[in-house]
Amino acid sequence: MLKLYDYLPSQNGFKIRLLLQHLGQPYQHVPVAIFQGESRTPEFLEKNPVGAIPVLEPQPGVYIAESNAILCYLAEGTAYLPSERLARARVMQWLFFEQYYVEPTIGTLRFWVLTGKVKANEVLAAAKRSAGERALDALERHLSRHPFLANDSYSIADIAVFAYGHLAAEGHFDLAARPAFVRWIERVKGQSEKLPPIYPYTPDAMA
Repeated sequence: MLKLYDYLPSQNGFKIRLLLQHLGQPYQHVPVAIFQGESRTPEFLEKNPVGAIPVLEPQPGVYIAESNAILCYLAEGTAYLPSERLARARVMQWLFFEQYYVEPTIGTLRFWVLTGKVKANEVLAAAKRSAGERALDALERHLSRHPFLANDSYSIADIAVFAYGHLAAEGHFDLAARPAFVRWIERVKGQSEKLPPIYPYTPDAMA
């Protein structure tokens, strides 16, 4: 059985849980207390030398790190990752966009807001907020013309951007001025009868 090494409040882990749910794929969830140092142990660093979650173990002793790489692995041969060259490149375009423009800005600011760390990081926060606003503006422009991010059909590109994107308001981003983005959030939610739960950050994340 697949093993997913994960920290439940992480939206990078949420991406994988959502795709596994879509696929009806059973797996064993292995919690990793990242703020207690469990991802920095020699044993975990053997699984991922960067010391980050999520990590997928598709077979004993074989490990895949980086959430979007895991999405690609799991989605191979399914409708969530097209095989045609151009269509696949468009999915990849948004996967790279998410890791460069969404997760480090919207994801980070949401974390700082929810854990009370904005003031301690105020020098960096302004730049991250500006970059996050630009990312949301780019998404609004694209989604005003397309129902989904890549190829006008639901894919792992939408799953990746949705993970942190649909929670942008928790990072104090204004979504009311971005109606196409809000409509897209509802379309993505409509792909599942029930989304995986969103977990609050644990007290040790706030220390």
